[in-house]
Amino acid sequence: MPDHILIRSIPGNIRQWLDSERKRTLMTQQELLIKILSDASKNEQLQLFESFCRTNGQYVEKAPFTFIDLFAGIGGFRIGLEKLGGKCLFSCEWDKHAQKTYGLWFGEIPRGDINKININEIPDHDILAAGFPCQPFSIAGVSKKKSLGREHGFKDQGQGTLFFTLANIIEAKRPPIIFLENVKNLIAHDKGRTWHIIKSTLEELNYRIFYKIIDAADYVPQHRERIFIVGFDKAVFGNNPQFEFPANSGSNKPKLKQILEKKPDKKFTLTDHLWNYLQAYADRHKKKGNGFGFGIADPEGITRTLSARYYKDGSEILISQGNGRNPRRLTPREAARLMGFPDHLNIEVSDTQAYRQFGNAVVPLVVEAVGRKIIETIYWHIRHAGNGCLIKNRGSANQEISTDV
Repeated sequence: MPDHILIRSIPGNIRQWLDSERKRTLMTQQELLIKILSDASKNEQLQLFESFCRTNGQYVEKAPFTFIDLFAGIGGFRIGLEKLGGKCLFSCEWDKHAQKTYGLWFGEIPRGDINKININEIPDHDILAAGFPCQPFSIAGVSKKKSLGREHGFKDQGQGTLFFTLANIIEAKRPPIIFLENVKNLIAHDKGRTWHIIKSTLEELNYRIFYKIIDAADYVPQHRERIFIVGFDKAVFGNNPQFEFPANSGSNKPKLKQILEKKPDKKFTLTDHLWNYLQAYADRHKKKGNGFGFGIADPEGITRTLSARYYKDGSEILISQGNGRNPRRLTPREAARLMGFPDHLNIEVSDTQAYRQFGNAVVPLVVEAVGRKIIETIYWHIRHAGNGCLIKNRGSANQEISTDV
C-alpha cells in the first residue's frame, strides 16, 4: 500500500465534523486523520456510522450510510433511502423487465437470481433492505394458487422459501439494521404460523424486531396496507433500541385529483364490451351478497390498492369521465404517481409491464418516513454510546474488511 492516500469527494457533513474536531483538538488535518485511523486500527471491530459521531445532540435528517437492495423491483427502497443520504452498494432483482426500469433509473442493472449469488460477492453494508416476494403470502396470491391447486406460503418452492435465502445472507453479513417489507396478509397467513417462523428466525439471528402495518394513504392517495419490519442487531444496539415507527398523519392526506393527468390518451377508456362485462360481473356478485366488483375512485379521496394485475382490466381503480362516457384506467404515469414515483423517472416499458411493476412496488415515501426513524435511532444510540460510536459486528462471510479510497 502506498505511503500517501488521497480521499476524494468527502461528504460535506464529514468535512464539517473534521473541521470542528481539528479546531477542538488543535491538531492539523493530517494529525487528526492519523489519530482517527490509529484509534480505529486498535479495535478489531468496525465502527458503524463513524461520521455520525460527535453530533452534539443535533438532529440531522440525512446521514451517510450504506445499504443493499435485495428483491429490488424497480427501486422503491432505493429512492427512499437515497433521499436520506444512503449509498446503495449492491442490488438484486430477477425480473428482466424490472431490471430494465431499474437500470434506466439508477444506471446499473441489478444482479439476477439471488440463489445463484455467492454471499462473498455481497459487500458489507449498514442496512439490508428487501421487499422479499409477497405473492406466496398475499390474499390475492393465495386465492389464485388455491384455485390452481398450487401450494402457497413456505410450501411454494419457487418463492416462499426465498425468505430463508434472505436469512442466510443476514446471518453471513450481519448488517446492523434490516429493513423489510411485505403484504399485510403475512401476519395472518397460515393462521399466523408463517409470521411466527419469520419473526422467530430473525430473532434467533440476534435481532430485535419491530413491525407495523402501515397504510400508505398518509403519503399517496391510495389505500395500501403493507407490513414493514425493522430489525436491529442486539450486539450493536443492545436489547432495547429506541425505535418507533412514524405516527399516522391524521389529516392533510393527498387526494387522487392531485395526480391525475389533464388530457389522458383515449386508449385508456374502457371499451363498451369490457365496461358492460364489469357491470354485469359486479351485479352478479352483489346479488350473492359479495363485495366483488369494479371501483370508481373519488377524485377528492383515495383509491383502492393498486395491484400487479391492474393491467388486465383496471377494475379496482377506474376514473369517471362523466358526460355518459365509459370510465377509464389510470395511465402508467398516474400509476407511478399513485405509488409516489416522481415524474422525472421515465417509463420505457410496455403499459402492461408498467402496471405490473408499480403494482408490485414499495411506496418510496413510506420507506423514507420509516428510514428517518431508523436514523433517529442511530443518532440516539451514538449520543448515548460511551465512545461516541457504534461498533459493527464482522460478517462471517468477510473476515477481512477492505475500504476503497
